[in-house]
Amino acid sequence: MMKKLVIFDLDGTLLNTIADLAAATNQALEKLHFPLHSTQAYLRFVGNGINKLFERALPPAARTQENVLRVRALFVPYYNAHGADLTKPYEGIVSLLEALQNRGLKLAVASNKYQEATAQLVKHYFSTIAFSAVLGQREGLPTKPDPLFVQEILKQTGVKAADTLYVGDSDVDMQTARNASVDACAVTWGFRTPAELAAYQPKYMAQVPADILKMLE
Repeated sequence: MMKKLVIFDLDGTLLNTIADLAAATNQALEKLHFPLHSTQAYLRFVGNGINKLFERALPPAARTQENVLRVRALFVPYYNAHGADLTKPYEGIVSLLEALQNRGLKLAVASNKYQEATAQLVKHYFSTIAFSAVLGQREGLPTKPDPLFVQEILKQTGVKAADTLYVGDSDVDMQTARNASVDACAVTWGFRTPAELAAYQPKYMAQVPADILKMLE
């Protein structure tokens, strides 16, 4: 498979961020006297941006826009300070990115995490990688699975959809790739099960990061 550009999701694809997301949300919920959740429970809450994460974490009767914004106001400063406390790249990810970069492929990140944290974490964990674009969720713009993220990256890099591979770990990612008319690779080490991903019929499935390298040979 010859491609010129690989776009990666961030949470659950490049980085295992779930423990820090859980800790940051739980500290906000605790301050607001709402029930807390296990780290495992947060695997079902993430994927659609932090406002949706907070909505899912709140009790059903408390899921108001006002409460979502109250949680967000406590979450963001905490996460900006502690987002790298427990987060780690998945095993083999740094080697994969370096190998793809050495082959001359363009690399990009498209995440539903808010832009400030997306840029901060990418810079912290992947300082050796010259990403062509690092896009997170920005105010006033739609989140994935809207194809806007991919379309922006294609425009910035000058690469066609046919020459692009989108790599992600969730149903949202598979829908994003489909909506943007690019080939999808589902990774099975993230926040969703292989069966959930297979239901979206991605063109490729990767069990370990090295599988992606083989696909692109």
